[in-house]
Amino acid sequence: MQNTRINRLIDVLGDRLRGWLKNPWRRISLLLISLLFGTFLGTAISTITGQSADWDIIAAGLLVLLTEFANWLVYAGPRPVAGSFWVDMLNALKIGVTYNLFVEAFKLGS
Repeated sequence: MQNTRINRLIDVLGDRLRGWLKNPWRRISLLLISLLFGTFLGTAISTITGQSADWDIIAAGLLVLLTEFANWLVYAGPRPVAGSFWVDMLNALKIGVTYNLFVEAFKLGS
């Protein structure tokens, strides 16, 4: 690839982001934000699809597919990808969505 200004800019930004994420507190805070965003997303998905009963089965199928893809990526995917920061954030998002869907189910059951 040619060494253009945009390629150098992207490389510098990537290096700075990697350097910024080396701090464990920043990494943990971003993972926590991803987990909390997952809980928000779980509430939004359940209320939006619950409003019109036509989308329940489609949304459930998509959530199962995305959850299984995230599980494959984290636990059985290619080894260099498993354990990277972006995969950890996806896993935290998946945990937040799954947790919130269980909480919504308990709320509906009581």
